[in-house]
Amino acid sequence: MTAAWHVATVVAARPETASARRIELEVPGWPGNDAGQHLDVRLTAPDGYQASRSYSIASAGPSTRVELAVDRLPDGEVSPFLVDELAVGDQLEVHGPLGGYFVWRPGSEPERPVQLIAGGSGVVPLLAMVRAHAGSGDPTPFRLLYSVRTPDDVFYRNELQQAADGSPLELDLVYTRTSPPGATRPAGRLTRETLTESVEPAQRRPRVFICGSTGFVEQVAVWLQELGHAAADIRTERFGGT
Repeated sequence: MTAAWHVATVVAARPETASARRIELEVPGWPGNDAGQHLDVRLTAPDGYQASRSYSIASAGPSTRVELAVDRLPDGEVSPFLVDELAVGDQLEVHGPLGGYFVWRPGSEPERPVQLIAGGSGVVPLLAMVRAHAGSGDPTPFRLLYSVRTPDDVFYRNELQQAADGSPLELDLVYTRTSPPGATRPAGRLTRETLTESVEPAQRRPRVFICGSTGFVEQVAVWLQELGHAAADIRTERFGGT
């Protein structure tokens, strides 16, 4: 899959959360992408000024349809436009697919479980892995630990719950600000103790994928190594201002 610039057309867009939007693009010439890859979006203003930012891809496979889920940052340069102004029929420039390190492919080491850990919108590339896993019938045990502020901030809530109900995915949700009625644990930041209870043990040698803010990713990676996980088994993806 060779990365290149493409002209993409918005074919669907709808709110994902109060601050995020799901965007579906038709990208002629797109070579497909692996689960976990990302792309660059470039916007050009009427005066010629350009701004480019990277976004994880929520879809995977050979299709020319590419799905993004973008969270608005109030001081961002690109995300406010994508969330608040982009319309169906608009065109964007996208460059990709990018990244070969933070990917999961069906059939790769099925004897080892996969542990996904997401903070906030960091769930997007991990959702692509969940989709690829479910769609391929791969037997690899999959588990997702998702730390998010409130139930209303969960990306792809229904899809994740359906995957968990259908058994290809074990889902653990940690709410940092408000828990839903009937939650088994009170709201609060992810701790080492909660992490220990909610991930595959190091003895099983899981392959671990972590995506979220820099502070979240670094802290979780430290805790995992303290719990006996090998650094070589942990892959990380961080996001910043967009």
